[in-house]
Formats: sequence, C-alpha cells, structure tokens
Amino acid sequence: MIKNPAGIANDIVVGIIDSGIWPELPSFDDRGFGPPPAKWKGVCRGGTNFTCNNKIIGARYYSSQSARDDQGHGTHTASTAAGNVLKDVSFYGLASGVARGGLPSARIAVYQVCDDLGCSSADILAAFDDAIADGVDVISVSIGTPEAVDIDADTVAIGGFHAARRGILTVHSAGNSGPQSATTCSVAPWLLSVAASTIDRKFESKVVLGNRKIVTGISVNAFAWNGLESPLIHGDPSIGCPGACGNKIVICDSINEKELAFEAGAKGVIYPYNTPDDASVVALPAAGVDFQTLDAVISYQNSTKNPVAKILKSDTVRDPGAPLVASFSSRGPNSIISGILKPDVSAPGVDILAGFSPVASLSENPYDKRRYNFNVLSGTSMACPHVTGVVAYLKTMHPDWSPSALKSAILTTDVQDPTLTYVSTEFAYGSGQLNPVNATNPGLVYETSAQDDINLLCNLGYDTARIRSVTGDKNSTCLARADPAAIKDFNYPSITADVSRTRAAFQIAFLRTVTNVGTAKSTYTSQIVPTMGRLKIEVTPPVLSFGSLNEKKSFTVTVSGSKAPAEGFLASASLIWGDGVHSVRSPIVIYT
Repeated sequence: MIKNPAGIANDIVVGIIDSGIWPELPSFDDRGFGPPPAKWKGVCRGGTNFTCNNKIIGARYYSSQSARDDQGHGTHTASTAAGNVLKDVSFYGLASGVARGGLPSARIAVYQVCDDLGCSSADILAAFDDAIADGVDVISVSIGTPEAVDIDADTVAIGGFHAARRGILTVHSAGNSGPQSATTCSVAPWLLSVAASTIDRKFESKVVLGNRKIVTGISVNAFAWNGLESPLIHGDPSIGCPGACGNKIVICDSINEKELAFEAGAKGVIYPYNTPDDASVVALPAAGVDFQTLDAVISYQNSTKNPVAKILKSDTVRDPGAPLVASFSSRGPNSIISGILKPDVSAPGVDILAGFSPVASLSENPYDKRRYNFNVLSGTSMACPHVTGVVAYLKTMHPDWSPSALKSAILTTDVQDPTLTYVSTEFAYGSGQLNPVNATNPGLVYETSAQDDINLLCNLGYDTARIRSVTGDKNSTCLARADPAAIKDFNYPSITADVSRTRAAFQIAFLRTVTNVGTAKSTYTSQIVPTMGRLKIEVTPPVLSFGSLNEKKSFTVTVSGSKAPAEGFLASASLIWGDGVHSVRSPIVIYT
C-alpha cells in the first residue's frame, strides 16, 4: 500500500471522464478535506439536486441532464482512482475488507459524457477542454472504441494530446477485445494505455449435485441457497425450458441463455463461461463452468430419473497464480503505429470491488432489483483508474515532472510478467505489471516533447491539415519531410519494430535519450536479458555516467537477426540500466 505525503496530496485533482458519479457515497465524503486548492478554476454544474463538496470539487455534464451517474461505471472508476479509505466493505458479505482509491487524499472532478446511448465524441472533446481549463492534474478515461482508429479520428488521442501540451497525463483503458491480437484501441504514444490483470482474490461458486458430487465454477453469487435441492433440467429458457423453468435449476448451453432463464422464472442457472478469469455478478444463484464441467453436469442430469442440485453462495479464495493478463484484455501490436508498443502496462482489472451507483442494476439484468453502494466489475475500465491513482501519487512526489516523465517512471519500474496463458507477451502486458512504489524513484526517465509527437505524426505521413486537426494549433507544422524509418527513434520507454517486410537478415539501430532524475553523480551499466526468441543486441555506449540531475545522455540499441524472420516471428528482451540502486527496464520487441 502506498502512503500519502502530507500537504500537496490534498491539492491533487483527478479528472474522471466517464458516466458521472454518485456524490453521496461514503467513498466521496469530504470530512477531513479543506477547501479546494487555490489553483482550481473549475465549477460545480452537476445539474438538479447535485451537490459538490470538498472531495468532489467539480462536476460537468454535456448531452445528458446531470452529472449524476445512473449506470455505475463512472462511480466505480472514480472511487478506484481516488475514493476514501473505507473499512468493512463487501459485496453482500463477499470480498470483505478495506476499500480505498489509489490516492484517497486527492480531489475529484467529474465530466459526464456517457449515458445509456453511449459516449459522444463531441462531449469527450469538450470534457477534455474543460478538464484542462479547470486545472486537473491527471485525466482518467475508461472509454474506448471496438477497434483502433487513426489518430486524427481518435477523440481520446486528440484530447490527450491537448492535455499533454498543458502538462497533464491521460490514462486510458486499452480495450476489452482480447485475446485476439492487434485489438487495443489506445494507440497514441502520449496516452498511458492500460491492460487488465487478475488479482490475488477470486470468486468461486460450488454446485452440489444430487449424487453428492461438487463441481466448482465462477460467478459473483451473493445469494444463499434456500431450502433443499431443486430439480435440475437442461433446456432452452427462450421456449420455457422442457416444461416450466420455475423453481428449477436450468443447465444452459450458452452464457447468453442465463438471462433468459431468469426471465423464465428459474431458481438457478449453470452456464458455460466465456473466460475463466471474469466472475461476473449474477442476478440469481448461478455458476459459470468450463465445457468439460458442463458436460459432466449434463451427464449426471441424464443419468437419473430425478436429477437435483443446489448452488451455494460464492466463496472468495486466494489466487496464487495472479497476476495474469485477463483473457478479455485487448492485445497489441499497435495497429496504427507499429513502432510504438501498446498496451503500455497492466494493472488490476478483474473482479474489482468499488463504489457503485445505488440506482443502477448490479448485474445489468433489468429483472434484478437489488441496489447497492458497491459492485464487482471487470475490464480494462477497472484497470485504468488504478494507474490513474498512481500517476496522481507520483504528482505529489514530483509535481514538476512532465507527462512523459511520469509515464516513463511507471513503465520502466514495473514488474515484468512472465509468459503466461492466452499467449501473454509484451503485446498483452506492455512493459509489465504496475509497481507504484518503485515508480517514485526511477533513476532515469525517457522524455518527449509536443514537437516530438508532431514529428511522429509527420513521419506517419500526416499532412498539415491532419496534424492541426490533432493539435488544435494553426501553427503546427512538420520540421522536415516525412521519414517513416525515423519512427523507431521516437524516445519511447520501450523499443519495438515490425520486420514483416524484411526478406533477409536484419539490423536496426534505435536511438534513445534518458534524463537523470535519480542521484546527481551516478553511473549506469547496461544489461540485456533475453525473454523470448533469439536476437543479437548491442548497446552503445554500454555505460552512462552522469554528473548532475536533469543531465541527458543518449545511446543506441542495435538489434540484429541472423536470418529473414518468418511469418508470426516474435522475439523479445529487456534492456536494463542499473546503478546499484535503480533498475530502469525497457522491453525490446521485434515481430512480424
């Protein structure tokens, strides 16, 4: 757990662009908070019956009628990023413990851009402009598109560029279209793109069959089973099951049928899950199982004249295999800028318990009438605010750091994920798993400027009109002719190249520059640690010596392959700069 430094921590303002917030929740109580910081220029325009306080210091809405959250999504992300410390929190007795945001001492400003109809692009851009003018310190956006789009058509990328020019880092969810490759929707280098990983707690749901065998599945099932076993049937809920579904446990052949079973009056449901790492909240006693287990349940149901079962309330158990990148988390490579590794980092995004709107359905089932101040959700939307909280924390320690320095500190100090299930590589977890403590003292950082970002767009082939549509600045222009090969030298904390067009042995030289933010007089030695495949990697010079803080040093990383890469080629390694105190790690990924 990270601790809050005194003073400046209370002045940090986290901007949440989402579906609004439910301000009366305990997560947003303002006891112990003084008035908003003097730098704050925002307003509270939350609509009718919406009141800000010294915790939620700003609120705006756009196409809707209020900043009040009737979906729960924005409340969940806001409380994850900066919610208060709350004891004895649970979901109907499940996952009980202490709930807290990444930086509980931070203030919150909400910008409501999403409603039941979706998230308006115009509203998102307006929210960015307002958040920048209001004076937020970091922007969190758990909003995405089904697939990546060009930078000049990407509202989050455009808004994030404007924010970066004003010294504000935007943290963005990578998307939920995994495990297919090239699905991440967050691709711009000035965004911090977040993948979702599991945590060391998971929910298990047990089904007791009439033959006394117990099968274990997953779900967030808060219902205690009442009475004896119920009849177990296998059928289609959309046609009323075989006979009536009422007071029976229905075995469904697809996850989509579980909601139909609820509507048909079933007492419980056993269904095949989509992924083994996402235990969703269910609207009635239910358990998601793999197909092998489902077949075993069906086999039992067919083996006896009067099959019965009961579904027990879920248990929370420790998951020793965590963190794993979630199967649903969108993967790289970057489909728009192949030389920029995305996503950037992975963070907790599975079965996250956080604040929720008390008027929203807990299970998204209209027949589920339960309402609660907390809910368990999964997605890169949940991972994003974890990183937002860490960025806010870093701002308390290093208020003068640029957005790229903050991002570099997180990416170069995280914990590298080993090769895991669902073909987890750097395209799944980026630089690795979030490590907030080490990020406070990275030693070296990779920095970029707004002009560097513009030059990258130039080298992508963007003309002046397209560039200015991103920057919003009529003076933005390319300083040289487009050179696609120069993208490899963009000063990113990772090193990536697509060699699919290479027909022979290859050699690529990548130029990077680091800034010393650690110890004034220090010497760093390079080390290459292979991760996957075979590459020849040389670093020139292999040693960097610094005489002062903020001094910059450049180096070249030359990556060679002895033969033409085959289709599907992927090789990776890590470059580590160490001075005996700091360990600054950058992934190197070569692929076709």
